[in-house]
Amino acid sequence: MGDDLRDYITVVEEDGSEILFAVEALFDMNDKTYALLRAEHDQEDTIVMEVRTDEDNNQYLIGINDHDETINVLDAYEIAVEASPAD
Repeated sequence: MGDDLRDYITVVEEDGSEILFAVEALFDMNDKTYALLRAEHDQEDTIVMEVRTDEDNNQYLIGINDHDETINVLDAYEIAVEASPAD
């Protein structure tokens, strides 16, 4: 499967710089939706963000400040991938 099938988003940092990320996965856990994002410029740079929806049904991402929550999400994602590997 090629990168042309991926969705990309631009994340604006607090300093105003922009980073392009590929959306690796979207998944639900504990009544929340998470996005696993991989930086286009550095394939080792992967982040997890929470997906929220506002009153107008627009989605936006917020950072996760709880290290344990991030680890739990990544662990759950790894288990899911191992249980259902891609073809």
